[in-house]
This record gives sequence, C-alpha cells and structure tokens, in this order.
Amino acid sequence: MSVQPDGSFDLWLNAAGRDLLVKKLQALSEAWDHLHLDHYDDPDIADATDIPLSAVPYQAGDRVLLNGKVLFRPDEWDLKAFPHVLTESGPAVR
Repeated sequence: MSVQPDGSFDLWLNAAGRDLLVKKLQALSEAWDHLHLDHYDDPDIADATDIPLSAVPYQAGDRVLLNGKVLFRPDEWDLKAFPHVLTESGPAVR
C-alpha cells in the first residue's frame, strides 16, 4: 500500500495477495467487521496480521503504508453513527 506524491492511493497485489484480500473481504460481516493490514520486520510476529504488507516501494517517491484497517460498514450502521457519509438518496457508492 502506498501513497503517491500527488496524494493518490495504490494497492499493489500479486496473485496470492489478491486471493487473500478477496477471501478476507468476503468474510467481513456485522459479526466480524474489520481486518488488519500490517508489516512486521520481526519474523516471529510477521503472521500476526490478517494481511501482511511489504515495506518496499514500487516507485520512487512512494510513501509506503505499513499499517491499515478495512472496516465493514453496513448502511444501517452509518445511518445511525455516521450519517454524513451517506447522500440524500442513500449510500455514496453502490
């Protein structure tokens, strides 16, 4: 995961990383509402995350992100707790 100099976000995935991300995303629900993305230099704890991240930038100038979280937010939860993220006609993204 990296942020480009212009502020855009990139997520670089190989086939195994793509498969793992899809598997973890499909497992999200109201009962299991988030997953962690992390990089750990210590090999003894390298697998202590849902999705391991690399610390190697793909392009010069990239700012590599070493930690992240993906949150599953049903529209009903956002309507109660974060109504400002919904448009008048419902969710911003369908």
